[in-house]
Amino acid sequence: MSAGQVAALVAAGAFVLLVLLLAIPLIKLGRTLDEATIAIRKAHENTDPLLHGANDTITHVNTQLERVDGITANAQAVSGNVSALSSVFTATLGGPLVKTAALSYGISKAVKARRNAKAVDPGKHSRRRKGAKR
Repeated sequence: MSAGQVAALVAAGAFVLLVLLLAIPLIKLGRTLDEATIAIRKAHENTDPLLHGANDTITHVNTQLERVDGITANAQAVSGNVSALSSVFTATLGGPLVKTAALSYGISKAVKARRNAKAVDPGKHSRRRKGAKR
């Protein structure tokens, strides 16, 4: 055996050893991939009922949103009617009502002022005719 053949034999042995050392992680990686495939398959099988439930929930939510849209439209119509009624009330009764309120406020202020003036000086506003008896 020559030196080249011994070197080739050593290189072949090293290559076999390298293949064996790399085979262990590759086998473990294959098992891991098999387990991952099984887990993905189980997850896929379990998501089907979940997706059906989510679909039912979304359908129910859409139904409720349609009802809310109807309620919102009715509330908007009521708001417009109240606004129109308020405008009509202000146009027809607002002016006379303000004038009446102002008149009643003025009269009450005048009556209070007169009462306060009498309380301070009772004889000031009561003029008597000459010769009148007490």
